[in-house]
Amino acid sequence: MKGIVSICCFFSLLVLALAEEEVEDVLSNILRDRSHIDETLRLASEENAAENYHAAIQKLRKIYHSAVKPMEQAYKYNELRAHEISAGRTLGDGNTDGEITSKPMVLFLGPWSVGKSSMINYLLGLKDSPYQLYTGAEPTTSEFTVIMHGEKTRSIEGIVMAADSSRSFSPLEKFGQSFLEKLIGIEMPHKLLERVTFVDTPGIIENRKQQERGYPFNDVCQWFIDRADLIFVTFDPTKLDVGLELEMLFRQLKGRESQIRIILNKADNLATQDLMRVYGALFWSLAPLINVTEPPRVYVSSFWPYDYAPDTSRELFKREEISLLEDLNQVIENRMENKIAFIRQHAIRVRIHALLVDRYVQTFKDKMSYFSDPDLVFKEIVDDPDKFFIFKSILAKTNVSKFDLPNREAYQDFFGVNPIGSFKSLSAQCSYSGGCLLDKIEKAITSELPGLLSSINPGKAPPGLSSCEATGCGDKPKNRYRKN
Repeated sequence: MKGIVSICCFFSLLVLALAEEEVEDVLSNILRDRSHIDETLRLASEENAAENYHAAIQKLRKIYHSAVKPMEQAYKYNELRAHEISAGRTLGDGNTDGEITSKPMVLFLGPWSVGKSSMINYLLGLKDSPYQLYTGAEPTTSEFTVIMHGEKTRSIEGIVMAADSSRSFSPLEKFGQSFLEKLIGIEMPHKLLERVTFVDTPGIIENRKQQERGYPFNDVCQWFIDRADLIFVTFDPTKLDVGLELEMLFRQLKGRESQIRIILNKADNLATQDLMRVYGALFWSLAPLINVTEPPRVYVSSFWPYDYAPDTSRELFKREEISLLEDLNQVIENRMENKIAFIRQHAIRVRIHALLVDRYVQTFKDKMSYFSDPDLVFKEIVDDPDKFFIFKSILAKTNVSKFDLPNREAYQDFFGVNPIGSFKSLSAQCSYSGGCLLDKIEKAITSELPGLLSSINPGKAPPGLSSCEATGCGDKPKNRYRKN
């Protein structure tokens, strides 16, 4: 009897083993070929490009620390940005080096269960790996998940990410411990992650109030939006309706239209005629939210590891997928140019701020007399700067665009916590050995940053930034330690 039972068990195990092999064979047949991902993203390129990139990053850091940061600190530029309504992305908010050395960020937004996590798993080839992002038909992602490169595969708690000065996530501490508990990082050695960082976000659920999340969801989204180089807003054919939370999200995306890409995922679930109707319905839903002349690019495909459904437009979906990969590769290829342009724009803003503070200081000194009350004099200047031509004088002398000027109300708050007496005039910000701060930042804007740009693109001529007419250089302060 025992022998019969043993034989039955043996045959049962044999049948199960054969069944598992058949399942594996079936899965291998229906899994999609991923070779085009590596080819389109050029993941097998030479390491010389990486070496050149790191060398350029070090030069960029040197320019920032020597020419821009001293002016930032002297005139407390970051405190001004804290008082502006839409501060956006800034340097020096606690982790400058992390911002400069950070990789391009790709942000995934959209309703729940539309395939955001599945798309990241597909791009990175994480199918059946221990660190694949969990997916399902129900809302599955409740955290902000940052997938980045590392020497070994591991997960990192949000509180550790915020405390690590080598990363660019330390400003996230301002959103509180409740949010940091919903932030998680995943490090893994991967060629694509050497060049880009992915951020997966919780799906938008229209019937849930923001307060129920336990942290300021929209503010956190705005932080990531301001730092993203590419933003994938994902939908699927069953979730095209626009509710209050999604409408708020698109308001936050205003001004970032060039980074937005719309993805209509799971397109192989529909017949061609139905797909055309869904495509039109998607544009109909989004039209009131995207008020731009040129609509964002829409990619229609199915981004997950399995093969397309039979009798669907597989050739169209494949071409759409390759177009999206080329779009992503363009962001990766331009990452150094974008950093240089961003830091140059930041330097121009810092310089304008310094010129404005200098003008406030000079006006205050001119209006002060022996019998004047300093507080009343400066309050009059801050409350009505146009009366003293502070902003107009900057526009007249430095050829600065009025659209680049900070708002006047921000300076009321700025000087409310920073007494005017704590600032020196620009002419006093000079030393015999170091020169003038204004000279340094103008040299960075007009010469050093364009020169760095031309060095990484030898075939391209640098933009016409060598003249003060182009950059808004104004009267240079006199160096009192040097003879003219």
